[in-house]
Amino acid sequence: MTEAMQPTSIDELADAVRSAPRVMAVGAGTKPRLSLVGPEFARISTAKLTGIIDYEPSEFTFTALAGTPLREIKEVLGRSGQYLPFDPAWVEAGATLGGTVAAGVSGPGRFRFGGVRDFILGVRFVDGAGRSLRLGGRVVKNAAGFDVPKFLVGSAGRFAVLGEITFKVFPRAVATRTLRLPVPDLAAATKILIETGGARWEVDALELALDEPAVIARLAGPPVALEALAREMLARWPGTVLPETEAAERWRGIGEFQWAHAGGTLVKVALTPAQVVEFAALVRSSPGARGWVSSGGNAGYLSLPAGTALPVIAWPAVTLRGEAPLWPGPRRDYDVMRRVKAALDPDQRFPTLDE
Repeated sequence: MTEAMQPTSIDELADAVRSAPRVMAVGAGTKPRLSLVGPEFARISTAKLTGIIDYEPSEFTFTALAGTPLREIKEVLGRSGQYLPFDPAWVEAGATLGGTVAAGVSGPGRFRFGGVRDFILGVRFVDGAGRSLRLGGRVVKNAAGFDVPKFLVGSAGRFAVLGEITFKVFPRAVATRTLRLPVPDLAAATKILIETGGARWEVDALELALDEPAVIARLAGPPVALEALAREMLARWPGTVLPETEAAERWRGIGEFQWAHAGGTLVKVALTPAQVVEFAALVRSSPGARGWVSSGGNAGYLSLPAGTALPVIAWPAVTLRGEAPLWPGPRRDYDVMRRVKAALDPDQRFPTLDE
């Protein structure tokens, strides 16, 4: 395989796209299945397309180049007491801003605040004709027309190569409390997920560890309020408050997918809380499989040891790691997808929706 091109500017990125009949953008490789294509594709790495271009803490927005590591963004935002509330994954593993958008993977914070799509404001990208286009904006405001920045979330590099991205951010909570709520079975776990989602507590994050099994809930806000909320939740469902150090390590492990098989297949599955029991049954029926339920039951993750065949998946899904089909579950081809693909990449320079 030939060495990947490494543009250092948007102009060089456009030149790289025009330089070959078929191209594929690659980031830090934390979600390698998204860029697993044939040898006919020239690879374009965003490794040198890095840096925060603009950051206005008072405006709660920042703009950065697509190859900027999330670790760098987290550190810069943290100095001003701000953060990306959707809890981007694989920060310590080196995940980039562009790869996060292309994958559309959100972390535990999606439960309360929404996912990647809810925080992206604007993009500058290069289309299949090698044109540099800017859509959306750098401030929080309503905009008329088709919202291309949000459309590109989860697009896996099939429509364009991201060069620059603008996000809105939030103030970080003063304090957090993490509750571990053991459950006798998955029916009880589902009940907690559903009831908590409609309760007044405004839980910051709600995860389900299938192998324990236990619900992991994070509260965020003023310390006095958190103590009261924790007591109220624990009076309803028996559990414990995790010590701060243990809680921090727990959330770090969730964000880095430490529970999953290293080097194996990892699939993200779209769920509803009512489908959690059925998803858990799929995990149990697959030899060596591990599973996790995120965002209050709205996303499931299936991890398989390397070389294990993927079971039949009944829900929309995307493979993030491994060599399984990119879209292993049922997938609808919407007309808008075909139309946008034809407009941005008429010569199929980027992979098709099925590659």
